[in-house]
Amino acid sequence: MTSLYEEISPDPPDNVPVRRVTMTVNGEKRAADVEPRLLLAHLLRYGFMLTGTHTGCDTSNCGACTVLFDGKAIKSCTMLAVQADGHDVETVEGLATASELHPIQEGFKHEHGLQCGFCTPGMMLAAKALLDENDDPTEDEVRWAMSGNLCRCTGYQNIVKSVLWAAEKLRAEGRS
Repeated sequence: MTSLYEEISPDPPDNVPVRRVTMTVNGEKRAADVEPRLLLAHLLRYGFMLTGTHTGCDTSNCGACTVLFDGKAIKSCTMLAVQADGHDVETVEGLATASELHPIQEGFKHEHGLQCGFCTPGMMLAAKALLDENDDPTEDEVRWAMSGNLCRCTGYQNIVKSVLWAAEKLRAEGRS
């Protein structure tokens, strides 16, 4: 297996150390040889080709890189890939099944919670973390949970409505 560094840079220097990391991503065991300084966001996007993980700011301000790490929403642009070794990571690609959208995805579609879509994967995973802990959030609780994710297009009202719609559907189905 070539290292991620070799895939990105065709002529990597010989002295670049790499470390084997293994993690469960969207329910599937994955492994890669990575530089210790590689960000989790970059491993997911460029190493594992899970392009729903976006990087917008590299400073944890925008939340476009939000993933679930052992069930908790984190900003993957501020976590090293080696820190995820042995852990569970869920990206937006892990929400839907082969035949149906997750209720959160349905909510964003039904309530028009997206426009350009750049922030949407991070928003959806922040929403999932909230709904996994609280299946009946108030509007204020949704706004608080989503406050670490920035959107330049929607004005947030439809995002909040999308999360509340998903919460209602999940409750009706008896799941989170």
